[in-house]
Amino acid sequence: MKHTCGLGIELKYLDLAVEEIVQGIQSSLKLLEEKQVEKLLKVIVDSNKILIVGQGRSGLVGRAFAMRLMHLGLSVYVVGETITPSIEVDDLLFAISGSGRTSFVVNAATTAKKTGAKVATITSHPDSPLGKLSDHVVVVKGRTKLARSKDYTSNQILGIHEPLAPLGTMFEICSMVFLDSIVAELMYRLSKSEEDMRRRHAVIE
Repeated sequence: MKHTCGLGIELKYLDLAVEEIVQGIQSSLKLLEEKQVEKLLKVIVDSNKILIVGQGRSGLVGRAFAMRLMHLGLSVYVVGETITPSIEVDDLLFAISGSGRTSFVVNAATTAKKTGAKVATITSHPDSPLGKLSDHVVVVKGRTKLARSKDYTSNQILGIHEPLAPLGTMFEICSMVFLDSIVAELMYRLSKSEEDMRRRHAVIE
């Protein structure tokens, strides 16, 4: 179905991008390893407090996850905020980085390891510097290449598929969906209802 904006201009790639993103989420999350996910759930629940770190859009995904963990009653902070306390032995650094090479995130993980805290990571590259530093890794597949051409239609005719979702979009969206699903599982395991979470939701916004 072709869409047009209010000016009557055809939205050339909208439907194609939506379809690609939805299919990408389904394909990526089907590859999740159950043992990795189960271990992640356990380390979250068992941690004294959780510090979440990520940069750019991955950082925004981390902030959204931190909000939901707070709604569940967990002690959670975002690295870089002025109110974030120091990390300690029984704490968890929860890192999000598609490449596993973002310097700020890798440095945070290095510091956390020196204190004896655990590091759990979501990344597309478990063999990356961040992955190797981590006590636990959940692999969320995302894009691994940049588009070679801007002409999507020509590439399709030639049988060359280039992604419409730019840069790290697929990793970030898949991570967001995965972490929201983790929240649903935690609600069940912690016996928390939506009403319990609503009571902890911000009223000053």
